[in-house]
Amino acid sequence: MIDFSAAAFRERVQKAFSQDSEHAQAPHDKTPIKDLAWHEGEVLHLKDAAVLIPIVDRGNEASIILTQRTDHLASHAGQIAFPGGKVDDHDASAEGAALREADEEIGLKPEFVDVFGYMRPYVSSTGFRIFPVLCTVREGFELVANPGEVADIFEVPLRFLMDPDNHQRKSAEWRGKMRHYFAMPYGDYYIWGVTAGILRNLYETVYSP
Repeated sequence: MIDFSAAAFRERVQKAFSQDSEHAQAPHDKTPIKDLAWHEGEVLHLKDAAVLIPIVDRGNEASIILTQRTDHLASHAGQIAFPGGKVDDHDASAEGAALREADEEIGLKPEFVDVFGYMRPYVSSTGFRIFPVLCTVREGFELVANPGEVADIFEVPLRFLMDPDNHQRKSAEWRGKMRHYFAMPYGDYYIWGVTAGILRNLYETVYSP
């Protein structure tokens, strides 16, 4: 039986990273993972973004905080997302950008967050180079959705998201081309696209045999 506590997750991540020399590199130097929907030559310039992968310490069963974006946003409207957003010029690092955005979007204060690593950058077909920042979150925090950006905040058990039986591979036509993507339906929430792709990469890095 796999231990899905926050402490066990962190230990597994650090073990996986210790076996891959590239994970010791700075975030911008890591080899990026390309989205399943990616087509070469389609995106000429990438914009940097950063997201938190917030693993909440819930005792024996950790969970991950996710949000549902509002329907009027310019990109990924209505979709399930990690807390995070674009890296601004005044951000000192991707980690700083992710922490700032998480505070602005859902009121997750940095004092409850313990950052301990970066996944490889994730390149999306929509033109973003996303830096996933791994962290644990201790209990006691209070979240408040920014109504201009976030329609809902919820948690999904880490055990569910790291189970490959819950990872569906889908395809659809978009911008005149057939695209592939992962989906992880959870109750009333349809986790798919970039968020599901990052979660799949997390599974392959930490839990895949």
